[in-house]
Amino acid sequence: MGIFTRFKDIVASNMSAMLDKAEDPEKLIKLMIREMEDTLIEIKSSCANAIANQKKVGRLLDDILEKENFWAQKAELAVKKGKDALARQALQEKRRFTQKTEVVEIEQTELSTIIEQYRDDISELESKLKSAREKQRILVQRHIRASGKKRAREEIRRADSTEIMQKFEELENHIERMEAEADLVNYGRPSTLEEEFDVLEADDDIEAELNKLKSSQSSKNDDTRDE
Repeated sequence: MGIFTRFKDIVASNMSAMLDKAEDPEKLIKLMIREMEDTLIEIKSSCANAIANQKKVGRLLDDILEKENFWAQKAELAVKKGKDALARQALQEKRRFTQKTEVVEIEQTELSTIIEQYRDDISELESKLKSAREKQRILVQRHIRASGKKRAREEIRRADSTEIMQKFEELENHIERMEAEADLVNYGRPSTLEEEFDVLEADDDIEAELNKLKSSQSSKNDDTRDE
């Protein structure tokens, strides 16, 4: 299993844990990007080491092949010279290096496979990291809007609740009591200047009407005496 595969398992585990804890999505996005960046650095470092090892193994293979060829030539020379015993020894040395060649070639093939997997992982992770960075700003803005909308909805539900309406009614009743108390404070107090003039005018009207009644009554009395 490659490093990137393990990384995806780690991120999936962390995401599940954060979602279970109802963590802030913004933190979750930042965590994902940070882990992707750290993993990318790790993969590139591992890939560089694998490439260095591949070059080292390549040099070792070249050296072994050179020695294998060297003893092959020595065996041919010994045969030409009729030195069969010496040729056998040369072939034994050649076989020893041939066996080493097979082992080193297997190692080289394995390294090539690992390096290819690293490069695929790097390419895939860089693509996902680029996409994650592009989406980060949009996702954060969506989260901010969603949070604000959620708070607004909660306030609306609170305002619609029986308890809140009862509070408003109590406040309204309190204000009405205050207004009534203010009216009582002015009750029975001396009239204002304008009100006093109104009273004077009313008194004049009453006096005029009284005099009119007196005059009428006096006229009646005079008529009675004349009879």
